[in-house]
Amino acid sequence: MAGIVCRTVNRIVSSQASCISSVVAVRNSHWFTSMLSLKTSVPLRAEPKKKKKVDPRREIMMKERLKKKLKRLEKVPPELIPIEDFITSAKSFDETRIREAPELSFEESERRAHLLKEWSRYKRTQHQMEMDVIQEALEAQRQALDELKLESEELYKAAFSPDTDVFPFQHEGPSYTPPNTNYEAPEGKFNDITRVYTQ
Repeated sequence: MAGIVCRTVNRIVSSQASCISSVVAVRNSHWFTSMLSLKTSVPLRAEPKKKKKVDPRREIMMKERLKKKLKRLEKVPPELIPIEDFITSAKSFDETRIREAPELSFEESERRAHLLKEWSRYKRTQHQMEMDVIQEALEAQRQALDELKLESEELYKAAFSPDTDVFPFQHEGPSYTPPNTNYEAPEGKFNDITRVYTQ
C-alpha cells in the first residue's frame, strides 16, 4: 500500500517541475523518503536470540546451595527489635554525674519545717475565709429570690434567665457541609528517623 502511494505521488510531482525528476531515483529507494511520501520503517530482519543450554546438574547444585543457606538461617534465632524507650543511655550510668543533696544543719531544718507549718495554716485560713464569703453571698441571693418571688412571679423568672449583655459576644460558625470524599489531608513536613531492622 505504501509503495502504491509513493508511486502515484512521484508521478504527480514529476510532471510539475524538471528539478524534481532528478530526485525520483532517491525517492524510490527505501533509504530516503520525501516530504510528500508516506514514511515507512525499514523491515527488520533479525532472529530471536537463542537461549543458552543450561546444564541440569548445575541447576540441581544451585538448588541444593539455596536449601543449605535456608537451613543455616533457620538455625539462627531471629533477632528481636530493640525498644529504644526501655534502653537506658550510657550517660545515666556515669557515677560522676550523681548530685548529692546538701547537708542542712539542725537549726536550718527546724526553721524550714516551722515555715512550712505556718504557710499551711495561712492557706487554710485563707481558704476558710473565701468559703465563708461565698456561703454568705449564696444565702443573700437565696433570700433575695424568695422575696422577689413573693413580689412578682415574672421578675422571679426573669432573674433566672441568662443575661447576654454581660459578656457581649457574636460568632458565626461554619455551616454544616458534607465531607469531601476525595480530600487527602496533608501530613506536613517531618523528618522520619525510624530505624529499619532487617532479619
